[in-house]
Amino acid sequence: MTTLETLDVPDCVATAVRPRSAELRALLARLAQGEPDREHDARPPWEQFALIRQARLGALRLPAAWGGGGASIRELFETVLDLGAADPNIAQSLRNHFLIVEGRLRAAAGAEDPLLARVLGGALFGASSSEPGTPNIGQREQAHSTAVTPDADGFRLDGTKVYSTGNLYADFIVVSAGTADGATTQVVVPADRAGVIHEDDWDGIGQRLTGSGTTRFSGVRLAPEDFLSGQDAWSDKGSAYPATFPQLWLTTVIAGILRQVAQDAAALVRERVRTFYHAPAERPVDDPILQETVGYIASAAYAAEALVLDAADTLDASVSAILAGDGNPDLDAAAALKAAKAKVVIDELAQRAATALFDAGGATAARRGAHLDRHWRNIRTLASHNPRSYKAQRIGAHLISGTPLPNGAYF
Repeated sequence: MTTLETLDVPDCVATAVRPRSAELRALLARLAQGEPDREHDARPPWEQFALIRQARLGALRLPAAWGGGGASIRELFETVLDLGAADPNIAQSLRNHFLIVEGRLRAAAGAEDPLLARVLGGALFGASSSEPGTPNIGQREQAHSTAVTPDADGFRLDGTKVYSTGNLYADFIVVSAGTADGATTQVVVPADRAGVIHEDDWDGIGQRLTGSGTTRFSGVRLAPEDFLSGQDAWSDKGSAYPATFPQLWLTTVIAGILRQVAQDAAALVRERVRTFYHAPAERPVDDPILQETVGYIASAAYAAEALVLDAADTLDASVSAILAGDGNPDLDAAAALKAAKAKVVIDELAQRAATALFDAGGATAARRGAHLDRHWRNIRTLASHNPRSYKAQRIGAHLISGTPLPNGAYF
């Protein structure tokens, strides 16, 4: 049986790619190549994920002494920004992997940990937690109909998970499941093990290549070593607000898209040769209205990046305290509040800027062949993960009355 210990991983470079390095910039450039056409043609980025494995990007947060990238939280989120600009589908697809890695780090797992050892070797991890029909999503304690049950000389896994973002590209999947005694366990199974069924049935208007469909487990055989060492994979150890990391990730991807929107807006105006007879300038590049439009979009992109990186700095301080064994609930709350405020502002700002892009380009920008509608669709889809109206209300209640912020999975 193929297990966590025996699955082969692709050949990788000797050391994981480092943050802010020339190698990382080269990787990002390769990931960006062909992104509009991939999105338009609905072609999953298989080759791009092979490059990610080869560069061991998944080990970016692991200590350099282990052979990892040695990135801080701030440097990780800088990379998420870059990924969002290069290919937001890839950026979102990697979120669960880095959430799992962060969880193992917070659980004080070392380089000898089987999961982290695989990450150091280039493997990528997905997650299966959400289930259809759950009435109150996001609670920290969730019952799972997906079940681990005794079977012959081992165990078996059966059930259905939804919104399986990234599983299509993963080497392993961390699955949350119920047990016969009513407890919750987590198992790690190779993504290609017999009985693991990936259904690429996500039909959203945006982020269409994230593999966010259904994952089914039908009689998947489990060995004792497939159970996750009695430790949760998720990054909630020591943190009062464990969802700040994954929520800020999504907002940062939006900020990355907005960076690309600004670049596309400037390019549209530079390349325009026609204008209206009643325009204020003969050449589009000299038109003050178009200049103002591009300036607004660029300013929105700058503001979005500043907001997410400021929140990342506070999250960095919070995580550093946790890893040092000196967790600070006040820092946790400050990071959660900044991430929530950033989302409330950036969701609206980004959608307005992605619409203003068409003011810069005119009818030419609306051609299907230009693929520029993907920016708005991707932003709108990412923003829909949890309503900004709920976040704004909770921020207001906190500031007015001191009401604690929610600490479940979607805040």
